[in-house]
Amino acid sequence: MARPSEKEIIEKLKKIDTPTVTNVVATYQNSLQLYDAWYGEWYTDTSVRCMYPDYGSTVGYVATVVYALETTRKEGLDRWALPDHLDATKKPIILVAKQDFPPELKNRVGLFGGNMTTRFKAQGVVGVISDGPTRDLEEIREVGGVQYLVTGLTPGHGDFVAREVGIPVTVAGMTVMPGDMIHMDVHGACKFPARYLPEVLRRCEEILAREGTTKAKFGPGWSLKKWKAEVAREAKK
Repeated sequence: MARPSEKEIIEKLKKIDTPTVTNVVATYQNSLQLYDAWYGEWYTDTSVRCMYPDYGSTVGYVATVVYALETTRKEGLDRWALPDHLDATKKPIILVAKQDFPPELKNRVGLFGGNMTTRFKAQGVVGVISDGPTRDLEEIREVGGVQYLVTGLTPGHGDFVAREVGIPVTVAGMTVMPGDMIHMDVHGACKFPARYLPEVLRRCEEILAREGTTKAKFGPGWSLKKWKAEVAREAKK
C-alpha cells in the first residue's frame, strides 16, 4: 500500500481535534515525548482565543513575523520581506505573528483585517496566531478559510511595520520557528516538527480507536464491579 502524501496526512489531521494531537506529542508516557509536558513551550495558553470555532481544525507549516511601530523599522528589511518569506514557506501556512508594541498600545492594535487576510490567503495562509487583537471579524469570515487565534477584537490601529520575518518567536506561551508544523482548533494550538507528520497521524488514529473502546465499556451495562474485575485481569497479564 502506498504511503499517504503530506497533503493527504494534513487533510486527515484536519479531522482530528488539537487535544488529541497534544496527547500524541508530549502529554503522556506512551507519547512521542518531544517536549516537556508542562514547560516545553509547545502549546498555547489562555491568552488567545479562536475567532471562528465552526471552522474546525487547521493544520499548516509555520511562517513567522514580528510586527512593531513603524518608527522601529530595521534598515535592509523592505516591504517584500514578509511576502517573500510566505512564498518560500511550504503550504498550507500558519503565520505566527509576534506583536512587539509598547504596553500602552498592546491591547489597542487591531492589526489584521480583511485586506491583510485577503493577501495572506492568496499566499497560502490558512491560519494566523498572534499575541494581540484583530479587527474586521465578519469581513475576514467573508474572505473565507483563514482561522485566527488572537487575544480579542479592537476596531483600529496606527502605523506599523513587519520588523522581522522568518525568526523564532514566542506567542501565547508557544515557541516556534519557520518550518514547524502547527495543529490548531477552538482549544488553541500545538506544534511539532514536520518530519513527525506520519507518526503523529498514526498515533492519533490509535488513540481515537482506544478512546472509542473505552467509551463503549462505560456505556449501558457498566458497573464498578465489572471495572475492578477488568483491571485485576489486566494486572495479571
